[in-house]
Amino acid sequence: MSALAPQVRRWTREEYRKMVEYRLFAPEERVELIEGEVVEMSPKRSPHSTATTLVGDALRLAFGRGHTVRIQEPLALSPTSEPEPDVAVVKGTPRDYRDEHPSTALLIVEVSESSLPYDRTTKASLYAKSSIPEYWVVNLLDDQLEIHRGPSPRVDQPFGYGYTTVFVYGASDVVSPLAAPDRPIAVADLLP
Repeated sequence: MSALAPQVRRWTREEYRKMVEYRLFAPEERVELIEGEVVEMSPKRSPHSTATTLVGDALRLAFGRGHTVRIQEPLALSPTSEPEPDVAVVKGTPRDYRDEHPSTALLIVEVSESSLPYDRTTKASLYAKSSIPEYWVVNLLDDQLEIHRGPSPRVDQPFGYGYTTVFVYGASDVVSPLAAPDRPIAVADLLP
């Protein structure tokens, strides 16, 4: 008789939603579904919350009408992934997503302190796999903005995808989102 290695039980978005509906997680628990695994999210400290609000404000100004800036709301990226990025810019109005979460975004932003390595690897790979064209990491540890562009297959990344270019900007720099190239944003405006 041959021994079988233990297998990890992966969940679908539908099963995950039922777990939430049946209150299998405590109300204060912050979790998200990443490639079939229920992952506990890092606690939000004050600088994280401040930066998230600042990023949301800056992106609302940059994108304007016809776009919705979602703060810590789910994205239905695949049958096994429903992350809750700190900020996501999607096309349309909030009512366009009344019945279903968006399945893509023009830009996703994660604000990072303790989650920085995870956001640079696992989250970057997940978003690249989902063809998100641009992914920003607001790095609170170094007061920098890391911009990831060009999703493509990468065997060295957790989910087989990554970004071809990563740019790092300091507080004195100005950047423009790919989907709003004529709307510059000061990096300092994103930092607490």
